[in-house]
Amino acid sequence: MEIKNIDTARFGKIGVLMGGTSTERDISLKSGHAVLESLKKQGLDAVGIDIKTDDHRLAAEFIKSFGVDCAFVALHGKFGEDGQVQSILEGLRLRYTGSGPAASRNAMDKINAKKIFRDAGLVTPGQMIIEKRSFNPDTAFTPGVETTGERKFGPPWVIKPASNGSSIGLSIIDRQEDVVKAVKAALEFDDRVLIEEYIPGRELTVGILAEEPLCVIEIVTKHRFFDYQAKYEHGLTDYIVPALLDGETAGRARGAALTAHRALGCFGCSRSDMILDKNGRLYLLEVNTIPGLTSTSLLPKAAGYAGIDFDRLCLILLQSAYEKE
Repeated sequence: MEIKNIDTARFGKIGVLMGGTSTERDISLKSGHAVLESLKKQGLDAVGIDIKTDDHRLAAEFIKSFGVDCAFVALHGKFGEDGQVQSILEGLRLRYTGSGPAASRNAMDKINAKKIFRDAGLVTPGQMIIEKRSFNPDTAFTPGVETTGERKFGPPWVIKPASNGSSIGLSIIDRQEDVVKAVKAALEFDDRVLIEEYIPGRELTVGILAEEPLCVIEIVTKHRFFDYQAKYEHGLTDYIVPALLDGETAGRARGAALTAHRALGCFGCSRSDMILDKNGRLYLLEVNTIPGLTSTSLLPKAAGYAGIDFDRLCLILLQSAYEKE
């Protein structure tokens, strides 16, 4: 990957947005503090901005009070990844890292994202949508009876909130009698729930940086799936960097990630999660527009394999804020 020289003098005062009020607040604080420490270590004028409200007016006033020239968005979860804070930053006429409001909103909404992926020719697991307003837990239903136009699907089922991250509220269910409980748990985090076909296979992820795909990483977890604990607790997951794949399969995975990134209209960086089944078919699961920047995070691992250390990665992401049209 060819990275141009970076003129850090143009950045001015940088505000690292972190925290938020979502279920991913703790992870966002970890990402934000890691970025802030890196920027300061490199001699940049940077300040942490811990967002503690999702009120647009209050958040705008709070951000404005710091007098920053550019925002480094490390705000995971709702308000940070769903386009809301991006809209606020545009209203303040501040440069910021990452994707714009529309791309962020589409990626965060897993139902919307899956339609966009399919329209772009990508394969995704079968799905069924449950809405809180019409969900009756006393009425028996069988996931997978409704189809995607391709196939019906039986258990196991992946049940998750339509808009959430870090696998929060996600369950894998093997028995019909456990479905309602899992749906109720997911509805605690969103008004819509996605019931997906469970695809057994190898978990892969591909980061996009400066509009180019990085190497494929394979995630090998001791848990059944890459859940919240497996993501953020040391020792529960192994990462194979790069994944041990033949060139053709690795190329398809990297191509799928870039297609998804472009189809959503993402900018600067993203990270696509996918499953490679036993027949070599790739299923695109979701795209993260603000990948984690913690010690166990995947984008920094992939960047590191490309010879880009964490400090350089932060500068590249900042530089992208000045390359938006």
